[in-house]
Amino acid sequence: VQLQASGGGLVQSGGSLTLSCAASGFSLENYVMSWFRQAPGKAREGVSCISSNGNTTYYSDSVKGRFTISRDNAKNTVSLQMHNLKPEDTAVYYCATDYLITEDGSYLYIGDDNAGKGSWGRGTLVTVSS
Repeated sequence: VQLQASGGGLVQSGGSLTLSCAASGFSLENYVMSWFRQAPGKAREGVSCISSNGNTTYYSDSVKGRFTISRDNAKNTVSLQMHNLKPEDTAVYYCATDYLITEDGSYLYIGDDNAGKGSWGRGTLVTVSS
């Protein structure tokens, strides 16, 4: 069971990037999928989540209107399109299963695995230069 985030890089302020989260060893189709980020020296922040069928999405206020989460269950992937990037978006971005993200960036695990923390992917670094 593995998740891998990719697509990060260096971009200028105002630019765009699309992150992808790919799963191996299991199917994402029954999971709420979530994106998080963690900037240097800061706590982890919830960014966005999407329901298993893709019909419902949530975003933190810090990215609402600029980021779009989507999923392709047939390809077993989840994406995060990021537009109008700002230096404060600089962080390592992670994908994970079964977290609800609230508007203030806090999050709640809603899965049922024994560890109570879902599956997490290795992150991808996004750096936005001013």
